[in-house]
Amino acid sequence: MLFYPKINPVVVAIGPLQIHWYGLMYLIGIGSVWLLASKRLNRLKPTWTKEEFSDIVFWMSIGMIVGGRLGYVLFYALPVYIANPMLIFAVWKGGMAFHGGFVGVIISAWLFVCRNRKLFFPLMDLIAPFVPIGLGAGRIGNFVNAELWGKPSDVPWAMVFPLFSDPAQLPRHPSQLYQFGLEGVALFLILYIFSRKPRPTMAISGMFLLLYGIFRCIVELIRMPDAQLGYLAWGWLTMGQILSMPMILFGLSLLWWAYNFRQKY
Repeated sequence: MLFYPKINPVVVAIGPLQIHWYGLMYLIGIGSVWLLASKRLNRLKPTWTKEEFSDIVFWMSIGMIVGGRLGYVLFYALPVYIANPMLIFAVWKGGMAFHGGFVGVIISAWLFVCRNRKLFFPLMDLIAPFVPIGLGAGRIGNFVNAELWGKPSDVPWAMVFPLFSDPAQLPRHPSQLYQFGLEGVALFLILYIFSRKPRPTMAISGMFLLLYGIFRCIVELIRMPDAQLGYLAWGWLTMGQILSMPMILFGLSLLWWAYNFRQKY
């Protein structure tokens, strides 16, 4: 059994200004995606310039933050935020939904490419292998916030989280770290290796959707559901699984389309 290490959620405080680990993880994720994807930008030349690519990363980042927050509000805690709308802006306390952020990214990217007459899926295929870095950083942020822990367990690495987080003080699966390992490390390695060779358009995007959906559904089996929602059916089905299942189906569809109507770039 392990005990949660004491981690100050605030990295640095300058007067009233506080920089939280949770927000810093988002900056690390966005910066890493921009930096690493920029090195592969030659795959999209001469269609995209570095300036245009920086612009699209900026707009997708805005879409991710706005969509992630609105997704959490709508899917996970709508009554809480209706009662106190100002809490919507307290993002440093956590409360971001990947699926909402994903939709926000897709919408912002689609609007940008349509306005600038670019191709959507080649861009998504370029960025997808590096998105797991941001996902992994976000899960570290969850761990620092001592949130989204797993079910009680007697495995040797089960962890007791702080009293303010878990009044029961039971040893639990550190599911944030499981998600870091699967959605962050494993997904990054698989997609990075997969994308090193030319692939049909949509294949890399499809692989991302498929694997993320599978990994998320697996971890949800040992992760505690949000207290305000609980299990939605059969004593194990969670909101995260419901939102991830369409990703699996859509990912399979993209892979089927990519390899049956091959168009490499």
